[in-house]
Amino acid sequence: MVRSLSNAHDALSGGKARSLARLLRAGLPVPDGFVVRADPSSASQRGEMVRDWIDQELSRLGDPVVAVRSSAADEDRADTSAAGMYDTVLGVRGTDDVCAAIASCRRSADSARVRDYRRRGGHSGVPMTGMAVLVQVLVEAEVAGVMFTPRSVGDPTRIESSWGLGPSVVNGGLTPDAFEVGSSGAITAVIGVKNVRTDTVEDHNGTKTTAVAEELQTSRTLDDETLLRLKSLGERASAVLGGPQDIEWAIADSAIWVVQSRPVTAALPALPVTRTASNTGQDISIGRHGNSDLAPEATLMGTPGAHGVVTAPARIVSGLSAFSDVKPGEVVICAYTDPSWTPLFSIAAGVITEVGGALSHAAIVAREYGIPAVLGVTSARARIVNGDLITMDGTAGTITIH
Repeated sequence: MVRSLSNAHDALSGGKARSLARLLRAGLPVPDGFVVRADPSSASQRGEMVRDWIDQELSRLGDPVVAVRSSAADEDRADTSAAGMYDTVLGVRGTDDVCAAIASCRRSADSARVRDYRRRGGHSGVPMTGMAVLVQVLVEAEVAGVMFTPRSVGDPTRIESSWGLGPSVVNGGLTPDAFEVGSSGAITAVIGVKNVRTDTVEDHNGTKTTAVAEELQTSRTLDDETLLRLKSLGERASAVLGGPQDIEWAIADSAIWVVQSRPVTAALPALPVTRTASNTGQDISIGRHGNSDLAPEATLMGTPGAHGVVTAPARIVSGLSAFSDVKPGEVVICAYTDPSWTPLFSIAAGVITEVGGALSHAAIVAREYGIPAVLGVTSARARIVNGDLITMDGTAGTITIH
C-alpha cells in the first residue's frame, strides 16, 4: 500500500505521483517522498500495517517536515486538471499528524467543489474507489510559484511567483509577479503586490501567513538568470512527460525544485505589454496589471485570465454565504477566489477578482469551464455595483461599465 515516490508508476498511485515519479527517475529535481496508494476496498487503509509503513518511510526520509497532497485518479489529466479541488496539507511532521493529513486529503474527495467539478466533467456517475495520497519532503521556499510551458513552438513560457511557499500564488490570495520568457530569452515582466507570504511554523505543525516588508511587496522576486533556469527546467519536464506542463515549483538556497507537474488543459491569454525597458543588458518588456491612467474612466484593467467576452449584470460576492445570491448569467466580482468557489463557475457568465494571477487554481478552472476571467482588478468592488451592466474581455483583461 505504500511505495517510495520513485516507484510510484502504477494506476493506484494516481496521476500526480506518477508524473513526479517519471520526472524523478529522469533526474529532475523533485523532492523525495512516498505514496499511500489507492485501495478500492479501503480496508487496509485503516490498518496498523499501513501506519507502520508510513512510519518507516518517514524514517527513511529523516523525519522531515512534509507536504501531503492528493493524487486522485481523475486529477492532473490532459482534459481535466482538478486544480485545487482536493486538499493539500503543508508543514506536517510526525507519523500521527501525517496519517491525519492523509485522511483529510481523502475526505476532500467528497467535498461540494469536487462533486460539482466531477459532474461538470461528466464523471459524476463514476464512483471514487479510493484516492492515493502523496507525501513529500517540504521545500521551505524563499520564492515559489507556477510555470506554464509553451503549448506551441515559439510560444513563451509563463511564470508567476511570490515570496514564501506556493499557496499564495496557487490559491489566488495575492497578485503575484508575472513573467513571460520568450523562446529567444526575451523577458516580459509585470511586478505584482506580494503583501503576504506563507511559511512553515518552527517547532510544530502547520503554516503561518505574515505581512511582507513594505519594500519587498513590489520588489521583483525572480531575476533574469533564475527565469531562464526555470524555462530550461520546464522544457526538460515537458520533454519527459510528452506535452506542455503546468508546474508548481519552489526555490530554497538557490536550488529550484519541481513539486507538481500536470498537463496544461486550456489556452492561456497573453500577458499585456505597455513599454520596454533595459535590465542587466537585456531588453525587457514591462507589462501591466490593475487600472491604467490611460484607460477610459469607465474601463477597468486587470490580468487576462480566461478567454472570452461577455456582457452581463454584475454580482458582488463577499464570501461563501453570498453564493445563493448569484443568479445564472451574472458576472461574479470578488476580492479573490479559491477552489471552494468552483460551484459558482457552473452558473456565472464570468469572474472578476481584485487580486490573483492567471496561473492560480481558480483561473485554471475558469478556462476549463469556458468562462472569461479577469484578475487583479484593483478596487473592482468599489468601482462596480450590483446590477451594473458590464462587458468583460478575458483575453484583453478589460472591463467596461455601461
